[in-house]
Amino acid sequence: MSLPAAAAETAVATAAAVRAGRTTAVVETRVALDRIAALDPPLGAFQLVRGERALAEAAAVDSRIAAGEDLPLAGVPIAIKDNIPVAGEPMREGSAATSTTPSPADHEVVARVRAAGAVPIGLTRVPELCVFGTTDSSYGTTRSPWNPDRTAGGSSGGSAAAVASGMVAIAHAADGMGSIRIPAANCGIVGLKPGAGLVPADMGAHSWFGMSENGPLSTTVADAALLLAVMAGRPALADVAPAGRRLRIGLAPGIPTPLARLDPRWEAAARRTAATLADAGHEIVELALPYPADPLPVLARWFAGAAADANHLGLDDRLLEPRVRAHVRAGRALSRLGALRPGPVDRLRARIDAATARVDVLLTPALAQPGPEADGWHRRGWIANLRSNISYAPYAALWNLLGWPAAVVPAGWHDAAAVPLAVQLVARPAADGAGEALLLAIAAQLELLAPWERTAPGTATTLV
Repeated sequence: MSLPAAAAETAVATAAAVRAGRTTAVVETRVALDRIAALDPPLGAFQLVRGERALAEAAAVDSRIAAGEDLPLAGVPIAIKDNIPVAGEPMREGSAATSTTPSPADHEVVARVRAAGAVPIGLTRVPELCVFGTTDSSYGTTRSPWNPDRTAGGSSGGSAAAVASGMVAIAHAADGMGSIRIPAANCGIVGLKPGAGLVPADMGAHSWFGMSENGPLSTTVADAALLLAVMAGRPALADVAPAGRRLRIGLAPGIPTPLARLDPRWEAAARRTAATLADAGHEIVELALPYPADPLPVLARWFAGAAADANHLGLDDRLLEPRVRAHVRAGRALSRLGALRPGPVDRLRARIDAATARVDVLLTPALAQPGPEADGWHRRGWIANLRSNISYAPYAALWNLLGWPAAVVPAGWHDAAAVPLAVQLVARPAADGAGEALLLAIAAQLELLAPWERTAPGTATTLV
């Protein structure tokens, strides 16, 4: 008997088919479980697959459909990053130091996707405490579906690999220093970090001093928009269409730190994307962003956020990986020394506001270099991990610090590294989600003008 392991249909298409009665949530969940069983072993995307529990919940969704509920995510299997609570499942956060006790209740984001008819099919792997931009831990290594020798990125690497391989169409992810956008770039998919306050955060002690946000990963812009709309409780965000008005787009290819070197292929991807948007009628102006000369405001919150989470979870430092133990200790020391003062952030915000006042959207490379090799980072030292993360993925963290929405979309292929290329789009925050809507509209236009392959070739095959 042949079981199709073809890539998942889009979430938009699956939900429409379930609502119309052409398929059911149980069927879609069972097929997704078959895909995970076939495709996940070499990729390591999932920490836990919910199996029979997911099928029982899918049956409940089918009953709701039969009763006449109109569910925007009807019957769509969704992966949840293992850093927010899912009722009945332990939240391990990539750490052997965390509790095996099942979470008593869903995080609000999980509750919202369930209410919309999605079926949480499993929890995806993360690096310990979601600290680093590669996803490996004592539980295993998560690999890029495009090139398994390289990392899927982090910390939402498991979610990104699950989507890019076609195991699921959509996944929850979270981003405190680029943890949605970095895996999206590594895995050739769409990722969006909302601006502060649009989607409930509530991760760990205080969501890394407000830098962390929950958001979507998907293979299409329409799926990202639909999932964001559900997460945010703003249905209008799902109505995405290519940008219809002329925008002033600031191309900012400059490197944010002297510790990184920009690979010419990543810069070329940004310039090629700018040319595509110029041909579509948008005005492109090149900007030199005033990146902070002193990285301490970002680094201190990165370190101290992990320390606060370790304290919040009551973890025994002795059980943490050496690299994470050093990270936590540095965070505690910086907190005591007053390195989290708001003044430097306020001054930086004023400089960025002034530099970008005359543009609608920013366009940067998504990464400076291809993601590193996949394996062994949890066994390496703290400094080696810091050096790798900062040198390959320096473009994301500033927008966490400022609370601006930012998205990543695919933008070509890196022949030498055999990985996708991508660009980052950034907009000003607005309480009504206007910044996120603008990013989605530009991303939709790029998807139309410069389409990308939805999933990695070779991962979706036929089982016998």
